[in-house]
Parts: sequence; C-alpha cells; structure tokens
Amino acid sequence: MTKGKLLLLGVLMSVASAAIAVPKAAAAPSGIQAYEEQEFIADFTKFKIGDFAPAQYLTPEYTIKQWNLRNLPAPTEGAHWTYMGENYVLIGNTDGKIMKIYNGDIFYHR
Repeated sequence: MTKGKLLLLGVLMSVASAAIAVPKAAAAPSGIQAYEEQEFIADFTKFKIGDFAPAQYLTPEYTIKQWNLRNLPAPTEGAHWTYMGENYVLIGNTDGKIMKIYNGDIFYHR
C-alpha cells in the first residue's frame, strides 16, 4: 500500500474507534420518576431534600389527604404530602424534614 492509503486507513480507524468509545447518554427517567426534583424554591427560599419545611406546612390545612388523586405515591409512615412552591413535597409529620419532591406537573401524569 502506498503511504497515502496507509495514512487514510489510519485516520478512518481512529475515527471509528473514537465513535465506538463515546459513552451512551443515560436514558431519561420515565413514569413518575420523571417528575422527581432535588431542590425547589418556595416562599422566597431554596429548599432541597434534607432541609426542613416551615412550620405552617405541618398544619392540617397544608396536608394533602387525597395524594392518590394527584398521582403521588402513598406517604411513608410518619410523613405527609404538602404543596410548596408548585411542588409536591413529602415531609416528616413532626419535624418537617423534606424527604421527597415531585414537580407539580405530576398531577397531569397519565
């Protein structure tokens, strides 16, 4: 083979191996996992999982009792769902610790 052909073959092989080595993008979450959030803003404050919700969200007026109609999973024992800053937030009944966050669009999930 001539030097030109060898050079072309080397370039093609390096391009092909680079294309194979490219990591594949992770699949987008599906189902209700697509609505999971790690942080949000409510009441002019940024909250994340592990933070504590203000005391008002521990009151019965802010407790979501019909969570299943909003496509939310059942709350864990000792916790309840509330609505903060356009998000559904699972918080501890006694301390208000944020355990899980779903974007409010989960309401429309089918």
